[in-house]
Amino acid sequence: MQRSKLGLDFEKVGHAKEVSKRIADDVQKFVDNYSTVAVERTLCRLLGIDGVDSNEVPLPNVVVDAIKDKGVLSEGVMFFIGNAILETGLNPQQIAEKMAAGELEITTLPIRSMEEIQNAIQPFVDENINKIRERKAKRDNYLDTIGEGPKPYLYVIVATGNIYEDVVQAEAAARQGADIIAVIRTTGQSLLDYVPYGATTEGFGGTVATQENFRIMRTALDKVGEEEGRYIRLCNYCSGLCMPEIAAMGALEGLDVMLNDALYGILFRDINMQRTIVDQYFSRLLNGFAGVIINTGEDNYLTTADAFDEAHTVLASDFINEQLALVAGLPEEQMGLGHAFEMTPDLENGFLYELAQAQMIREIFPKAPLKYMPPTKFMTGNIFKGNVQDALFNQISIWTGQGIQLLGMLTEAIHTPFMSDRYLSIENAKYIFSNMKSIGDEMEFKEGGIIRQRAAKVLDDATELVEKIEKEGLFTALEKGIFADIKRPKDGGKGLDGVVEKGSNYFNPFIEILHKK
Repeated sequence: MQRSKLGLDFEKVGHAKEVSKRIADDVQKFVDNYSTVAVERTLCRLLGIDGVDSNEVPLPNVVVDAIKDKGVLSEGVMFFIGNAILETGLNPQQIAEKMAAGELEITTLPIRSMEEIQNAIQPFVDENINKIRERKAKRDNYLDTIGEGPKPYLYVIVATGNIYEDVVQAEAAARQGADIIAVIRTTGQSLLDYVPYGATTEGFGGTVATQENFRIMRTALDKVGEEEGRYIRLCNYCSGLCMPEIAAMGALEGLDVMLNDALYGILFRDINMQRTIVDQYFSRLLNGFAGVIINTGEDNYLTTADAFDEAHTVLASDFINEQLALVAGLPEEQMGLGHAFEMTPDLENGFLYELAQAQMIREIFPKAPLKYMPPTKFMTGNIFKGNVQDALFNQISIWTGQGIQLLGMLTEAIHTPFMSDRYLSIENAKYIFSNMKSIGDEMEFKEGGIIRQRAAKVLDDATELVEKIEKEGLFTALEKGIFADIKRPKDGGKGLDGVVEKGSNYFNPFIEILHKK
């Protein structure tokens, strides 16, 4: 039996996980019967289709939109492309280019047998699966040879809008000690129902997520990692309307960490829940196969709701997200489940409550590389106080053995961080992580004390919440605003028209391959 420093009731934890598994299994019954335009575009990309037409429309969109416009998307792109390979002798990329030029209509071709169609598509499936395997093997080789920094990983962001300037800032951060570089995505990209193409030099609040931008940054980080003698991980975002497409692009280009959470998109971007739950499943299959650590977005709940009163919603969401990830074959070691240091600094004993919750999450998900988010909600522009808030956050992280530490910036609430700001944040974390390295091994928590009582209460409240969600179903619970006090209708939000029930000819050979690893 696992020992708990907090005196947690692990039978209660097991019960909450069983309830959450039933919630996830219920969701999966829906997922198994549906596809989306984003999943179908992802399949195009996994067959090697890339590039844009004369109007700069991505070719995966051209193919999927053409099939959708004919009212037969329910049969799936694999069926029509596989058949077109047989009828035309062209490869998937050539088929897409012919469609873009108006020279080929693949839905009107004579239909071959299903066995022939599946055999025709398989070489292209194998080719791109091998590309992902090779990219993962390159990461594994770096980890085996030059190694990486210790946990908690020091995670910082770059967000200039220009990928080439991002590279300059990322290289500087890596040399200063950062272990993970997250390229923040440009404002609003999560609501685009296509993935822009090529290298980009303009963005607002971040840089456009494109496959070429992934390639540029990965190449730069590999170079600086070799120079510094440790592997530098690259993070981006596969949330939003193109969730599985960006997961595929990241798998092909060697990303290591992906923000990947349907609940985040539903609550904070008003993306239709049916659409994004289906998209999430396929994206997590890809991330699991590629060895990518996912980050979930529970920290965002506490920026809209009170961090003390609503802490149990974070744990409940982590319970559910864990089970949804397991259904998609994602190992626990790749689940960067989210939580945050977001209580008001005015709260008496707030540090003790934060410590209780961080230790609780660590004990409940012992194998997960937890993503711990910094104080943002109550940063004021007072950089001296901000640096102290970040220091307290860093102390809890090393004390409780967090996995991924998104470093707070002392200039939070003033501007996008300068390279010097990142240096100070990295210096703060490195000092505390070294100076307090073994504090978690040395300290115990008083029986009946504030910390143990807080953890027990949050677990009790979270357990009650997942029991309530099971009775209502996840979709209904989201409609009622059970997370972050935000209500979303099942048939509302963005992207619902891109959901399609699978037809009799539908097949997706990647699902079985990705599950097998």
